[in-house]
Amino acid sequence: MDGEYRPARPPAALRPFVLRYLGYREESAAPVQRRQAPAAGIALVIGFHPLELSGPAVGRTTTAAFVGGLGDSWVLTRFTGPQAGVQVDLTPIGLYTLLGGRALPNGAVPALDELADPVLSALPERLAAAPDWPARFALVDEVLAGRLLDVRARRPAPEVVHSWHRLAATGGRVPVSALAAETGWSRRHLQSRFSTQIGIGPRTAGRVLRFTRASGLVSGSRVPLAEIAATCGYVDQAHLSREFRALAGVTPGGFRAEWAGFPFVQDGLPAAEQDRTA
Repeated sequence: MDGEYRPARPPAALRPFVLRYLGYREESAAPVQRRQAPAAGIALVIGFHPLELSGPAVGRTTTAAFVGGLGDSWVLTRFTGPQAGVQVDLTPIGLYTLLGGRALPNGAVPALDELADPVLSALPERLAAAPDWPARFALVDEVLAGRLLDVRARRPAPEVVHSWHRLAATGGRVPVSALAAETGWSRRHLQSRFSTQIGIGPRTAGRVLRFTRASGLVSGSRVPLAEIAATCGYVDQAHLSREFRALAGVTPGGFRAEWAGFPFVQDGLPAAEQDRTA
């Protein structure tokens, strides 16, 4: 398979909302299937060619451009022939702001043309017409800055933002009771507001963040699974394996084998989140 991958960091002003850009171009005569496991970064995929999606939460569909909300289940992507586009990895805070004050429910993966947002729907055609990767990244900068930096933009409640950053900083290892005490909200109120503005509840978010770190270590290193389990806060290797089957639909060893050799895999807690919450 022929491939080109161009990572880029967003401008500093966008980093509270955007983790990374990745320009990609691939072509394969044989079908290519990849398992997209739950992750802390929300993928806004602005693609130029149809991509097949399937999984427990999405059923089976084909689209070129879509956004995947936070969720606790996996999605399989599959293509034959050419693939190209730009993937923007957003924080949940960024997605809520980008969509004008709404989150996507657990595991939702709507196509951009389903969002009733002409600016986002037009992005694939505009990016495809741009002459090179720097021009594409500059166009994404412009569109995102117009939404995310607007002083009139709707943002999650400060208590929700605090709770997300605390969970992200600790790999999901903060009890909901502690988050409630820190925000001054009741557990029920925190659960409700967090779910509405992040898309999943704080307990599920913690589970996804812990898995994000574990899956990054599994796919990006040869660290023994028992050591990864201990590092990420699982009871033991068997607990880690159960979580992989539940959230990714495959064993840790199977996940590692599927992603072997691919230059961009889930790499644990996003560096931008680490920087923000250090």
